[in-house]
Parts: sequence; C-alpha cells; structure tokens
Amino acid sequence: MAGIYIYSDKTELVAELIGFARESGKAAYVITFDQQAAAAAAVYGPDQVYLFQGNSPLVENYAKVIARFLSREGAELLVVGATARGRDIAARIAGYLECGMVSDVASLVWENGKLHSERMLYGGAVTQSEIATDLVVITVPAGKFEPAKAGSSEITVLDVEADPRVVLTGTSPVSKAGVDLSVADKVICIGVSMEKKEDMQMVWDLGQALGAELGCTRAIAEQRQWLPNYIGISGITIKPSLYVAVGVSGQVQHTVGVRDSRIIVAINSNEKAPIFQAADYGIVGDMYEIVPLLTQEINSTKSR
Repeated sequence: MAGIYIYSDKTELVAELIGFARESGKAAYVITFDQQAAAAAAVYGPDQVYLFQGNSPLVENYAKVIARFLSREGAELLVVGATARGRDIAARIAGYLECGMVSDVASLVWENGKLHSERMLYGGAVTQSEIATDLVVITVPAGKFEPAKAGSSEITVLDVEADPRVVLTGTSPVSKAGVDLSVADKVICIGVSMEKKEDMQMVWDLGQALGAELGCTRAIAEQRQWLPNYIGISGITIKPSLYVAVGVSGQVQHTVGVRDSRIIVAINSNEKAPIFQAADYGIVGDMYEIVPLLTQEINSTKSR
C-alpha cells in the first residue's frame, strides 16, 4: 500500500514520524520487531503496525526482508529514526532497494508530490537540499516533528526468515547516565567559560528554579568529562520551549543543534560571541554574577 513506512527503535521517534506522515497527508505504516514495540506504536494510531517475527534477535538481519516488503507494497517513503541502530538498518535497506538515501535531515516537507529535504554538511556550514520523486530512505533525528496524538491501530504479524549470516554471540549492558535532553521542555547548557566543575552548582540551582535539565557543549563532555552528553550537530539535537546558554560561544556546530528551540537566551561576557546571533534574548555580562541573580529573582517571583 502506498504511503509512508516508519521504523525506529525509540517509541518517541515513532510518534514523531507518524506525526510527519499525518502532516503530509499520507498513510502511516509502522514496522516493528517485537510485541512490546508494536503495542507502543499502535497507541499513536498509525494506519497499520507490522510486526516482523523471525528467528534472529538482530534487527539488521531483516533488512533484505523489509526491502522486498516495501517494494511489494509500493511504499512511497521509508523514514527511520536517526539512532545508531536506525542508521545501520536504513543504509542496508537502501542498498537492497538500490534507491537514494538522505541521512539525518534538518527538515523534511512533502509538496506537490515531491519530497523536499535539507541536511547540514561540514559542521553546519553548508545546507544540502534534495528533492525526491521516487522511493527513498531517510533518517530523521528526534525533535523535528510534533508527535502524533493518541489513537489505536491493528497489529499485523508477519512471519519472515532473517538473514542468517550475522549471529549474536553475547551481549553486555551499556551504562547510561543523564536525562534524555531531546525530549526536555527546558534546557540550560554550560560552555567552556565555566572555570571549575564545582561551579556547575549555580547552574543546577537555576535549572531547579526553572524546571530545566542541564546540558553542555562538546568540550565540556569530551575534554573535561563533566557531563555524559553534549548538544550539537554531532551530539544531541534539542527542541525545547526554552534554551539557556551559559558561557557558550555558539559555534555553528552547536547552534545547529539548538536552532529549533522556541526561545533562546544567551549569557556571555563576550558581546561578539556567535551565540547572540541565534538568541532571542541576550545578556552580556559575567555569568558568575548573572546566573545567581536570575535564580534569586525566579525563586522570589515563585514565592509571591
């Protein structure tokens, strides 16, 4: 059946991709690989949920099966959540289909029978535009579309045979820390202007006052290792209602990851910092003076 076919190993992304299909006026069909994922997807009311059942625990081993399924059904588009697993299976499926693929799009719009996409290249310095008229595979990061509203859908079980060439010999858990910033409503980000790790406490206090989560730039995560994940084009893309940049210079690699924020507030002592070009509101000054004052004022307002 013609329409948009969807896969992601994250339920939140499935909801957003169903939202994109609805926004485009297309039927939405979700592909899943276990009963729990199928039930979670059905809650968002796609036209159909397909549960592929086979003899392999590896999603990647079903790429050829999915490619054949999409060809048989006359799919117009396959959108895949841009996670590590999603990118892997998307590339495999596109290879088997011998069709085009666009990775990690910044925007995606269906107009007049054509699919218009944009993606960032060279750290966000260049925007590449693509127009597709035939079946294509596209990976989409979180936060690009509004999630579909609650609904219901039937689950169709398909018994399939997986590619046996890759075998799982063992697993080990990955230790994860921190919150999922991609779904946070408010985010405060610290940059390299912060002098000591202990100084993060004043930003934690501001976050508590605002009800915001704490993020950081790449240097804070990778060089200083103060926080586990960073915000930016190669890190986490966010779309909060409020984003506060504290001591963040605002290089293009970072601002691309926050540009979809509803309101951007920047605090920096350098009045020429690039972050001010992306900000809705800017405060030029010492963050060590401004952040505690903001926290005090917000808490005072809340107590009135």
